[in-house]
Amino acid sequence: MNSSNLFSALRAAFPQDLDATAVFATAPDGAPLNYSWRDLDRASACIANLLASLDLPASSRIAVQVEKSVEAMLLYLAVLRAGHVFLPLNTAYQKAEIEYFIGNAEPAVVVCSPENFGWVSKIAFQAGTKSVFTLGTERDGSLLERAAHCSDVHAPVARGRDDMAAILYTSGTTGRSKGAMLTHGNLLSNALVLKDYWGWQADDVLIHALPIYHAHGLFVGVHGALINGSPMVWFNKFNPRAAIAAFPRATVFMGVPTLYVRMLAEPALTRQAAAHMRLFISGSAPLLVDTFAAWQERTGHTILERYGMSETVMLCSNPYRADARYQGQSERRGGTVGFPLPGTGLRVVDDAGAVLPAGEIGHIQVRGPSVFKGYWRMPEKTAQEFAEGGWFKTGDVGQQDARGYVTIVGRSKDLIISGGFNVYPAEIESFINELPGVAESAVVGVPHADFGEVGVAVVVPRAGARPDAAAIVARLRDTLAHFKVPRRCFVADALPRNTMGKVQKNLLREQYRDLFLKA
Repeated sequence: MNSSNLFSALRAAFPQDLDATAVFATAPDGAPLNYSWRDLDRASACIANLLASLDLPASSRIAVQVEKSVEAMLLYLAVLRAGHVFLPLNTAYQKAEIEYFIGNAEPAVVVCSPENFGWVSKIAFQAGTKSVFTLGTERDGSLLERAAHCSDVHAPVARGRDDMAAILYTSGTTGRSKGAMLTHGNLLSNALVLKDYWGWQADDVLIHALPIYHAHGLFVGVHGALINGSPMVWFNKFNPRAAIAAFPRATVFMGVPTLYVRMLAEPALTRQAAAHMRLFISGSAPLLVDTFAAWQERTGHTILERYGMSETVMLCSNPYRADARYQGQSERRGGTVGFPLPGTGLRVVDDAGAVLPAGEIGHIQVRGPSVFKGYWRMPEKTAQEFAEGGWFKTGDVGQQDARGYVTIVGRSKDLIISGGFNVYPAEIESFINELPGVAESAVVGVPHADFGEVGVAVVVPRAGARPDAAAIVARLRDTLAHFKVPRRCFVADALPRNTMGKVQKNLLREQYRDLFLKA
């Protein structure tokens, strides 16, 4: 096998006993549905041979918009195995978005849910796609029907470390979505670093409750388990009670903050329920310090928060253990994303690109083996996003303290410049979130005739609380510099979020953009 193909490295980590269970899943009728390691190998080989039978050009894009299932993961492994490029698409995307992605990526193959075949296939065929298959959540669809007639033996196609393995499209909240090109080397190097840094053990079992169209569930979750030869307890959809019930037969859980909040609402979440677990990891959106503390109190476990991007996979992590190789790092600190991972360079710079001293807020730039090779068919945009020396401009704003802990303050596009002063929303939100009756908040900048921009705060109350918006603003005036204080505050039932739990501040900016512009 060619070790530069990511699939080859994952397959080499399978345990010797291929008949052992690799995935504990559940059939639609609720019955157990388990997959062995041999099943993963043979089924992915069948799908890879189906792709090979289509005589596709080398490194063809395979676009996939299907609901989560074990078979969808097998399709991903098959694409790697066949030497093509996996292009996962969020299941929430609608017609106009799919038209853009298919038109931009020009996939040779599109795989969609059976119920969407009519409109997706029309878009795909009009764009020149040769083959469209379906894949459902009940082991149904034309993909599996065709693959069942193919051989279950397949030699992985040779691929180099710099060859593309996947394209992830960014959310596109500031313009056209960009396709981040990730290589076999990017993904393998990150998986190996995390295996060591998070202390993966021989008897680990991962609860997989995340989507697999995103880097978190696909690259961090699936790769993490497979590169360690660890079984997964598989959930097509997250259910907080079912996840907690799975704790006694698992050791690792990866989630976004929303999943932790939902589990905290369950009485079944106790120290006894979590006693068998080794590690809880959070990412993809900021974890509130309150959630961090509540989880620690309820379960006795300290959540490990980490930081990554579609363009870079994982960059930073709070430590799993004290280790002399990692400068004695041992404390998992709420509100931070920990330290740059081994092999990853991170620096904080000012607007002119000069490196800032510890503790000062600036733009985060990174470089290392997991940083992507560029944006698909956007050479000018790619050049703009890299500084001299190969430093990628993440677009995130943050600081690194004297010990090396990294704190993300926000996105540079979220920065509010009010009357010439820089205002960082995350700083304001941290104060608001500490006020009585406040569950969480979001601060955004909106146009203002005199100051250019001013802040607007949106506050979500705790259960049973009724915070007063005017009182919150008054309290902030006593705490913060005047230019940082939001001009208005609104109380809302919830903040708009995307499927990974990130607050969609672009929607809030749009909602309140005319607040100070009306005559």
